[in-house]
Amino acid sequence: MPPRVTVVGSANIDHVARCERLPRPGETITDAEFERVPGGKGANQAVAAARLGAEVTFVGRIGSDDLVLRSLEHEGVDTAGVVRDEGETGVALILVDAAGENVIVVAPGANRRLDSEDVTVGPTDAVIAQLEIPLEAVRAARSQAPWFCLNAAPARDLPWRELEPDLLVVNRYEYEHADAGDALVALTLGAEGAVLLERGEEVARARPPAVEAVDGTAAGDAFCAALVVSLLEGRERGAALERACAAGALAASRPGAQPSLPTAAEVDALLD
Repeated sequence: MPPRVTVVGSANIDHVARCERLPRPGETITDAEFERVPGGKGANQAVAAARLGAEVTFVGRIGSDDLVLRSLEHEGVDTAGVVRDEGETGVALILVDAAGENVIVVAPGANRRLDSEDVTVGPTDAVIAQLEIPLEAVRAARSQAPWFCLNAAPARDLPWRELEPDLLVVNRYEYEHADAGDALVALTLGAEGAVLLERGEEVARARPPAVEAVDGTAAGDAFCAALVVSLLEGRERGAALERACAAGALAASRPGAQPSLPTAAEVDALLD
């Protein structure tokens, strides 16, 4: 039976402009290519987990734009927990340069209004939440979770002892804001890969396979979803971390957020 994962988080419409290089402050860059892509850290992780073989439910809030909803449903994600909002769906403005580096500004829109009463986790093996939604919704997700993964992005000061994640996924900067307590910590290190820390001690380390970076927008979301799914499947920690790094590398090698997320078969092929 596939692992059951509930993702409580953000859903955005990504407005992506691809340019040769990122502009400096006050500078205008022209000749960019533009597209609208379904995104948001929550929706990305839900799609990623589904493509990796999990049975996924998504809980979030959207406005009148159905782009993200259609993407979730296309991947077989249960969207009964999606609340329709009278305002705008969240928007991310993303610039990506020729080397795959990006800068992102998010206007949360409907995500800002996701509250505790919107969050019903239901039967599940694990809950994943991120920090693009209000803390009240994260608290509600944690209170209903049999096993809780917090992807602490973007970095915020939080009541860590109250949230007590079982797994904390962070980058270097986010780790500086975190009080991990007894959580298993996955610390991502970009091109250097990632390490698993337990009470501050390294218990596993992995490096990503070599790929040509195209767009790193959803690489962290692919990593997080792959790590959770792999652990729920009963894989050894080092093997789970290796799969997570491979999933992140595959996502970084393709353009777009949700379009870049790999399947389990693609991860297997990269690791063979």
